[in-house]
Amino acid sequence: MVMSSLNIPHSSDLLVGSEAKDDAGVYRVSDDLALVQTIDFITPVCDDPYEFGRIAACNSLSDVYAMGGVPVTAMNIVCFPDKIFSLDILQKILEGGLSVITEAGVQLVGGHSVSDNELKYGLSVTGYVHPGKILRNNTIKPGDSLVLTKPLGTGIVATALKAGLAEENDISPYIKSMAALNKYSAEVMSAFPVNACTDVTGFGLAGHLKEMMAGNEFSIRIDCDSLPILGGVGEYASMGLVPAGLYRNRDYAGASCVIADSVSQLAQDMLFDPQTSGGLLISLPHNSALSLVDALKRASIPAASIIGTVEKEKVQAIYAV
Repeated sequence: MVMSSLNIPHSSDLLVGSEAKDDAGVYRVSDDLALVQTIDFITPVCDDPYEFGRIAACNSLSDVYAMGGVPVTAMNIVCFPDKIFSLDILQKILEGGLSVITEAGVQLVGGHSVSDNELKYGLSVTGYVHPGKILRNNTIKPGDSLVLTKPLGTGIVATALKAGLAEENDISPYIKSMAALNKYSAEVMSAFPVNACTDVTGFGLAGHLKEMMAGNEFSIRIDCDSLPILGGVGEYASMGLVPAGLYRNRDYAGASCVIADSVSQLAQDMLFDPQTSGGLLISLPHNSALSLVDALKRASIPAASIIGTVEKEKVQAIYAV
C-alpha cells in the first residue's frame, strides 16, 4: 500500500512503521514487549475452499514469523460474492483458516465480512516480540549466506491451475507447500544468530532481495542451481503459463539484477515469479547457515537450501549465476 503521501505522526514507541519495507509494523509496549501487527488477504489460488482457507491463513501469519515474532491473536477478513457462491463455500474457507490458526496456537477473536464481486480471504494478526530481538529485512551483513525454506514457483503453478493445465501430481505439492506454516522454520531459526529475515511473497525472490539490500553497500550473489523449485514449473513456464505478476516484478527489480548468460530461463523466471505463502529468506553467517539448513531438514522442512551470499560492494546488485 502506498503510504508516502500521508503525513503520519510517529510515536517514539513505533519501532517499525509504514516508512520501512518490512513485513509488519512493530510498536513498543514496554522495555521487554512490543506488538507485531500485520494484515493480508488473497484471492483463491486453488479450487478447494478448505485448502484456500489454510493457505490464506498461513500467508497472513507468515509476516509475524518473518519479524522474529510470535502471533497470538487473529481476525478474519472476508470479501465474499454471496450472489455467486453458496455460504457452505464460505464455511469451508473459514474452517480451513481456523485449522491453521489453531495449529499456530493463535486465538481467533472475530472478524469482518463484506459482500464483494471477488472472493478474498485473509487475517489481521497481532503478535509479540522483544524490542531487542526484532528481525528486519535489510540488516544483512557481508559474509552472510541466504537460506530459503520453501520451493519457488507457486505463481506459475497457479497460472497453470487456472488454465486447467496443471497435472494432479504437481497440484498436491503446490498446495502442501503454501499451506505449511512458517512457524516451524521460525522456531528452528530462533536458535541461530540471524542478521535479517523476510518472507518471499508477491514481489518474488528478486523483489525481496532488492529490499534486503536497501540502505546497504552490499551485493547479493544467487546460485541459481541451488534454487528449490516446485515440480512441473519448468514445463508450465515453457508453455507460456506465466503470471502477469512475474513481468511486474521484473519491471520492479530487473534493473538490480545482473544475470549470467549461463542461467537458464527457468531460473530467471524463479527470480521474479510472485509467490503466495512462500518460505522465509534468512540471512546469517555462513557456518551458521550450514547448521541451520541441517536443523531445518531434521525438522521436516526438506526444501531448505542455501541459495546465495552477501558480499560487500558499493554497487548494489543481485548477481544471478
